[in-house]
Amino acid sequence: MTYLTNLLVAFVSLEHTYFLILEMFLWTKPKTMKAFGLKSKEFAEETKVLAANQGLYNGFLAAGLVFSIIQENIQTASFFLICVIIAGIYGAYSTKKTKLFYVQAVPAILALLSSFL
Repeated sequence: MTYLTNLLVAFVSLEHTYFLILEMFLWTKPKTMKAFGLKSKEFAEETKVLAANQGLYNGFLAAGLVFSIIQENIQTASFFLICVIIAGIYGAYSTKKTKLFYVQAVPAILALLSSFL
């Protein structure tokens, strides 16, 4: 994998590590609630377990991407990047928040495209 691809894959991995932290540990904090558009503290408390589960999946994506860098395995990186892209597309579609596409899917798309250079 090229230096650029490694850098972009690492960025996507860091993003998903950050999502893990927000969803698993900071879900009911005001900044996280604002970032995810949560209207009330009560709703955040009610959905805390679901968010933690979602955060765990983001952690798996991050771990897979780190593993692909360590192993210098473009196939593994491609698989996890495609998973991230699909999650970003579906998330933007299902929530009607196009920002989600740009934050999650676009960096993964750029990392995947760089692997073809």
